[in-house]
Order: sequence, then C-alpha cells, then structure tokens
Amino acid sequence: MNDADIIFELKDVCFTYNDSVALKNVDLTVRKGEQVCILGANGCGKTTLLRILAGISVPQSGFFNAFGSKITKKSFDNDEFACAYHKRTGFIFQNSDVQLFCTSVLEEIAFGPLQIGIPAREAEHRVNDVAKMLEIETLLPKAPFNLSGGEKKKVALAAVLALNPEVLILDEPTNGLDPRSQHWLIKLLLTMGTAGKTIIVSTHSLSLARQISSRAVLFDENHTIAADAPALELIGNAALLRRVNLVDESYGE
Repeated sequence: MNDADIIFELKDVCFTYNDSVALKNVDLTVRKGEQVCILGANGCGKTTLLRILAGISVPQSGFFNAFGSKITKKSFDNDEFACAYHKRTGFIFQNSDVQLFCTSVLEEIAFGPLQIGIPAREAEHRVNDVAKMLEIETLLPKAPFNLSGGEKKKVALAAVLALNPEVLILDEPTNGLDPRSQHWLIKLLLTMGTAGKTIIVSTHSLSLARQISSRAVLFDENHTIAADAPALELIGNAALLRRVNLVDESYGE
C-alpha cells in the first residue's frame, strides 16, 4: 500500500477532559479497507479516539490528517467540509438512545440523507434498501424509543448506512445485545469488510476482536498505545493483555 491508501493519520495526539487525560502521545495510521479493533480496559481512551476519527472531537495537540486533509479546530467551522466529512464517516454510539431522536424509524433513517441534500425520492429509496438489507422493514412505522436494544442498534446502523459512508466507526457495538443480535452484528461487519468498507471498532471483547478484525490496537491505562499488531497475535499475548488490565491472571492458562 502507498500513502494514497491512508485514511487517518495521527501523530503525537493528546486530549484531556478538564484535568483528566484521555489520550497521550497517540500515533496511529489507518488505511483504506482495514478492519481494526481498538482494545483496552474501560477508561483508557478508546471512545475519545473514535470521536476524533469521526469528526466529533478534535485533538488538542498533535497532528491529525484525514482523507488527505489536515484537521484543526477550524476545519469543522466550514459547513461544506463538515458535511462532506460526516458523509464519509459513519459513527455508531455505544448507547443507541443517544443516536436516535426522530418519531419513527423511517424518519430516523431518512434524516441523514435529507440533511445532506439528497432528494426526497432518492432518500426514500435509500431507506427502503437499507431496511430490507437489515431486515427491519416492519420497524419503519414504529417509534425508536419503543424498540428493544437489538432493534435500536439495527436502526442506528441503518441511519448511518443510508449515507453509504466509506468508514464505519463503532463504539463497543455488542454491549447490551443478546447473543442472537451479537451474531447478526458480527455477520454484518464481516460482510461490510468483505465489501471493502474500512471498519474501526472499539471493544474490550477479545472474542469480538478475534472474529471481525485483522489488526488490533491496544491501549494501556496510561492512555497511550501499548501495541499495534495482527489481531490474533496480539490476542495471544497473555502477558501483555494482563499488563494493561484487559484480562485477569487466569487468561491464557
């Protein structure tokens, strides 16, 4: 691969909330078509990293380049730039309730396409196509807040996929899902990866990382990257995983 394949590049990126460190001196490169899991214990900085990649937050120091452009605090003041960026990146929040706000599932899925200026008829086609793909046609007239956790996750995904983003970014996507919904989600992510989508998932689940990712990036409790390696190789390093407090002493025995 060459530099043209690079989607995200971070160098010496730092981020704090008040006096609390979230990211410290993070270096990371993500290339087109990769399936990457961001691993680490709770509170290590995984969500903050994803928010930066999704264009929700901006590094407070360091260098961040995305889609060939240097990203600064002023970048998203340009509405045209912000719209184009968020069309290319789809972010799935850990808690679907944060993401869903319309009065019906149909309106929820159509909202994004309509916001970026897609004509109503094409937006309708996108809603129907995505609903069919995710098998949620019967949910379209329902209110999102009345749905189960798994159904809400599907609707949140549908709302993002209706924009046909190049990059899917998911924060702890299997949290709160029953085994059947987890299996469905894993199958979908594998399908999206095979279709060439760049997929970045944060999780503390080694099982999920093993199933969906070819590469794993591991954060330690100092909010920096402790390892970046092929997923199976990293998952097999019990001593390292214990050191960053991702697994207990029995792991690997």
